[in-house]
Amino acid sequence: MTANGDLFEDDSPSLGEPLTLPLEFEAHYITNQEAYHQYALAYLKTFEAAEQAVHRAFIEILRNWNTLLAESNLQQQTWAIMRRVVISQALLDTQARLASGDHPVHKALAKLPPKQFDAIVLRGWMNKSAEEIAWYMGITTSTVDYHCRKARERLAQALGRTSRTKKTGRTTRKTKNQGE
Repeated sequence: MTANGDLFEDDSPSLGEPLTLPLEFEAHYITNQEAYHQYALAYLKTFEAAEQAVHRAFIEILRNWNTLLAESNLQQQTWAIMRRVVISQALLDTQARLASGDHPVHKALAKLPPKQFDAIVLRGWMNKSAEEIAWYMGITTSTVDYHCRKARERLAQALGRTSRTKKTGRTTRKTKNQGE
């Protein structure tokens, strides 16, 4: 370390003082880290992706620690955060894989806005109910339905197909001049 104590000899910054974590948070981390990692690994399939997801989840838990302590079931609340982070990571990985593929439907899916992508994948591929999707995304079930409907419309437009709206049964087809 250099004379000023803030830099290593190669001029890179030192880490400084270790971060002081609440003792209860440290205990929660030690108690749950292995189970969270096993869950993430089972879902995400790679050690690196699982590590990233668990790290992101614990950062979110730490950021909300004081609020979480006031909850009636800390374990349930932190597990919900972990689950949301893992599902989010899986969706991002899926979107990236689809974007790099050759199939026109996959490419169209990968181009959807994030909320539409999440809603349509959770509903169509993962067979989740509107209630489950609403919980995961933190939105209402009617908003889930809206995102799914808009995603189907965008997919139909991208693939040059006619879409049918669910409520009215109208057939819609957008032309290049109509825009969005």
